Amino acid sequence: MAKEFKFDVDAVRAQFPACELKVAGEPIAYLDGPGGTQIPQRVLDRVMKYMIEQNANEGGNFLASTFCDIVEDGAREAVADFLGCEPGEVGFNCSSTQNNANIAHAFARKFDKSARILTSEMEHRANIAPWLHMGKDGYDLQVVKLDTLTQQIDMGDFKAKLTPETKIVSLNWASNGLGTVSDVKKMIEMAHEVGAITVVDAVHYAAHFPIDVKDIGTDVLLCSAYKWFGPHVGVIYMRKDLIEELDFYNVMCEDIATGPRRFHMGTPQYELLAGVIEAVNFIASVGEEYADCFPEKLEGLSGRRRNVVAGMEAFDTYESALAKKLRFGLREIPGVTVYGPAEGQPRTPTVVFRVEGFTTDEVTKALGERGINAWHGDYYAVEIMNAMGFGGEAGGGMARLGLAPYCTERDIDRALETVRDLVAGK
Repeated sequence: MAKEFKFDVDAVRAQFPACELKVAGEPIAYLDGPGGTQIPQRVLDRVMKYMIEQNANEGGNFLASTFCDIVEDGAREAVADFLGCEPGEVGFNCSSTQNNANIAHAFARKFDKSARILTSEMEHRANIAPWLHMGKDGYDLQVVKLDTLTQQIDMGDFKAKLTPETKIVSLNWASNGLGTVSDVKKMIEMAHEVGAITVVDAVHYAAHFPIDVKDIGTDVLLCSAYKWFGPHVGVIYMRKDLIEELDFYNVMCEDIATGPRRFHMGTPQYELLAGVIEAVNFIASVGEEYADCFPEKLEGLSGRRRNVVAGMEAFDTYESALAKKLRFGLREIPGVTVYGPAEGQPRTPTVVFRVEGFTTDEVTKALGERGINAWHGDYYAVEIMNAMGFGGEAGGGMARLGLAPYCTERDIDRALETVRDLVAGK
């Protein structure tokens, strides 16, 4: 029998030094989570420990140098528990943008220009841009439409454009521009039926839900640690056989690398990998507190992997309730339109909206003046904004608020009050 879920947000907030900061007499409301989360003290401490006590390059016969391998191996093991894969299937780089560009370059070496590449209007520029470049180079690039009515991927268009000539299918799991969560497992199955390699952009998704790469069956998955309480590091999962098969763009010193080191472009950022380990440990520490609340979701799991899944389930349960209050509260304000998938459809706790008579810049300035962090514009979801009719400077994109587990109900109340006052001219 599952234990009743009661999330202790104060205990979580106590682990984040940023939650001590105030603007206009109130704690800062960090509703800018989709752009990157705040950092727990334990992550900061682990990065600092490396920089002070273990800082060196790899390959030396002295103590500090030996920590390079320990940290790198530890980061792979931690991320393997985060993604549900093997450590030998995990690689790192400066960002997911760099990881995606690197694998696109490798695919360009693997396939000739008759290859069809399938992506969508739902993508962040980090995911779609490398494929757009391949399209310019003569590859058969096909972009699946966004259904602007449902604000989901147009599955009819996806099916029509998925052919035996399709060699790469690259789609996001969740949209940072709408909060839409797509059925990537189904699309991966369809892509594999025609022999295509699948690439999943999970940068936005990974901040809110457990991931099991083996369950969805993808060949490649990308995410970024700074979206889930870690430092700026791009994380990539790839099937073992595909790692060895692809010819990655790299410098001469890495040409002899094997396994996931083939992703790397030079020396890894060891201090940041140390932070990645502790970010996963933070999630697991929260999960350990709430594991009894989600027994059906944890069946067959053990160790840190079990606690990571429990932690992400706890975050999702807590954030979803706050996001629902925010969406419904915004809809009650005259002139406010909330976008994203219909209620009841899968979505992240990311809320995008527009206020009649005000630019998105004006909306987020009003929020910012009251210590409420919010984003506006296209947040690099350029194709979404163009499809929705809000693209470019004239369109202004949308205002965006997003939840993290250190956000509070008071944060939501303050945001709603600010938008009400803006509309009322206060």
